[in-house]
Amino acid sequence: SFSFDASVWQLFWWSLSGASAYLLPPGWEKDPALIVKAIHQERITTVHFIPAMLNSFLDQAEIERLSGGTSLKRVFAGGEPLAPHMAARFASVLPHVSLIHGYGPTEATVDAAFYVLDPERDTDRLRIPIGKPVPGARLYVLDPHLAVQPTGVAGELYIAGAGVARGYLNRPALTAERFLEDPFYPGERMYKTGDVARWLPDGHVEFLGRLDDQAKIRGYRIEPGEIEAALRSIEGIREAAVTVRTDSGEPELCAYIEGLR
Repeated sequence: SFSFDASVWQLFWWSLSGASAYLLPPGWEKDPALIVKAIHQERITTVHFIPAMLNSFLDQAEIERLSGGTSLKRVFAGGEPLAPHMAARFASVLPHVSLIHGYGPTEATVDAAFYVLDPERDTDRLRIPIGKPVPGARLYVLDPHLAVQPTGVAGELYIAGAGVARGYLNRPALTAERFLEDPFYPGERMYKTGDVARWLPDGHVEFLGRLDDQAKIRGYRIEPGEIEAALRSIEGIREAAVTVRTDSGEPELCAYIEGLR
């Protein structure tokens, strides 16, 4: 959907390299079989999935034995963390296709970092890195006093550079809280992501989690507290708690409720 933040670069980036974009017929984006059909018919070289949909696509790719030959050259995955087991499965199903892990919030004009996976090195990782900043962006890992954290030490991730947004529309207080002066580039600003990260010895950034309870489910930002409040407003429910579980291998919301006696 062009109302989704990732559409910003999807609608424009292909034109910079002289390529063309193919828009799936309405409804096809929900059916992995039809997506694979379009890839065959249109000789698609590049696609972008959120990890949850990538998993369904790999199911269909196995069924149709795409590893035997496909026009695909690269697949981008972003919107939520990419699990190492999915990266390993991708390398097994599509060994000749590059997998790129993208990271970036809407406030930084979507993607601020990319990481190209290396099947021989990355399938045994506990976490897939988010990589290095894209041209024009800067990533900082800082402590609560905005001092730079050394390699391997966790801190909050900040994004600076040309892609940082002006702020939130009609929300000056939140804008002032999240968009701060860049202490390293006078006159510029940086975005306080609320994400916890660290620099790795190889120069890539690793995402470790959130400072708050916010979660990413199928590419959408979820505030569990808002869901808990909605559940408590239902007649007969006294208390509610919402958490994210990954029992199935993918993040899912799970609600616990206590009823009135």
